[in-house]
Amino acid sequence: MNHDIKANPHLWNEDLAPTTAAQRTWLWYHFAALWVGMVMCIPAYTLSASLVEGGMSAWQAVLTVFLANAIVLVPMLAIGHAGTKYGIPYAVLARASFGTDGAKLPALLRAIVACGWYGIQTWFGGSMIYTLLGVLMGAPIGGEKIGWLGINGAQLLCFLAFWAIQMYYIVHGMDAIRKLETYTAPLKILICFVLLWWVYDKAGGFGPMLDKPSQFAPGQPKEGQFWTAFWPSLTAMVGFWATLALNIPDFTRFAKSQKDQIVGQSIGLPVPMGLLAALAVIVTSATVVLYGKALWDPVDLAARMTGVAVLVALIVLLVDTVSVNLAANLVGPAYDFSALAPKRISYRTGGYITAGIALAMMPWKLLETTQGYIFTWLIGYSALLGPIAGVLIVDYYLVRKTELDVAELYREHGIYSYGSGWNMAAVIAFVLGVLPNIPGFLNAAFPSAFPDVGDTFKTIYTYAWFVGIAIAAVAYAAMMQLAAFRPATPALNGDTK
Repeated sequence: MNHDIKANPHLWNEDLAPTTAAQRTWLWYHFAALWVGMVMCIPAYTLSASLVEGGMSAWQAVLTVFLANAIVLVPMLAIGHAGTKYGIPYAVLARASFGTDGAKLPALLRAIVACGWYGIQTWFGGSMIYTLLGVLMGAPIGGEKIGWLGINGAQLLCFLAFWAIQMYYIVHGMDAIRKLETYTAPLKILICFVLLWWVYDKAGGFGPMLDKPSQFAPGQPKEGQFWTAFWPSLTAMVGFWATLALNIPDFTRFAKSQKDQIVGQSIGLPVPMGLLAALAVIVTSATVVLYGKALWDPVDLAARMTGVAVLVALIVLLVDTVSVNLAANLVGPAYDFSALAPKRISYRTGGYITAGIALAMMPWKLLETTQGYIFTWLIGYSALLGPIAGVLIVDYYLVRKTELDVAELYREHGIYSYGSGWNMAAVIAFVLGVLPNIPGFLNAAFPSAFPDVGDTFKTIYTYAWFVGIAIAAVAYAAMMQLAAFRPATPALNGDTK
């Protein structure tokens, strides 16, 4: 089979090829550690803040975060199944539904979103170094801003230093990332308990925020408005991991068995994410007692510590951000860029491209120009990625019944080329899934330019990921029943297990 696949360098290279038995080294605890490593990050920590500031009580915010991650786990496990069964990455799996050429569309969309996140997380990492170095030196470092850049020289150097640290793992590949996640996950859990003990000891308790009622409760300022706030919040929280729900085969292709990926992910995602949200609200509640105001930013909190605690906080936050950025925002686009031109772009080269785009996009400018970036950014791209997930799941489970001919996925004129290289059923379903969310997105992202969007479209947009995945799934299932779109039946079962 490999000989046939290698005959087409436009669709195959060593990194995109199905994993061999020797490469399948990930056990359930590697997946659990991977998720603990990715969950314990600064944006995830501060998600609760956006919900509490929106009027939820501390525990309503925690439950919303937990529920969203329980929901997103479903497509995560569904799409991850194909990675383990056939040893193929997301960019290759997408060929079964979108076509051998058409698959470049969802791969590119996923890659662009990930490059944005990679740049943002790299900026966060550089900002940590900058802030905490200033604390260690006893005075802010930096100076005047560099004109067109909009940041000072020290900020730029800290950003570049953090960017360079991550390059080591791009060079050394997936196994280096697996080891990093496995070894740092227990450390992150330990640090969480240490932080809890520290704030409890310093504040003499966990502070007033935990007892503060929801603003949606009877007699409160936003009485009766809970559901209008809950649904967009839930969609945004689902959107936080919507990227990983697509490219999870990039990891599950290294699993020893389906049980390993299912158990590992089920343990590693919803519960740690809920616990991190709880940690965030408990620690922030205590900061009200300690500093007179709520500090949701862990870097700001670390900067207020003294002595060796600052250095420990710096190291922990750096390791934390490196591990989440590599796993969540590098692996996917590296494979996706490789799939665009396998002959010229390897996984490692794809990683270099991702890092290069992250550098060129100047993420600090993206953050300062996108108001309410968590909600605009998260709901906005969930509107794009939901429809892709709908197409992938329906194709794999309903159309294919989980049976793929792996060799055909790498053939230019095989059954997954659909004649022209594009399966128009998938493209049309994707467009139909995205369209209803466009007016609401434009109004949310650019309210002054698009003020007259109707309430119906605004409401639809609050459910963006759910609307997109549902419409695309139904449309794709209906179209694939028509003779014009119906795929050929695989001549053989390409299961590599």
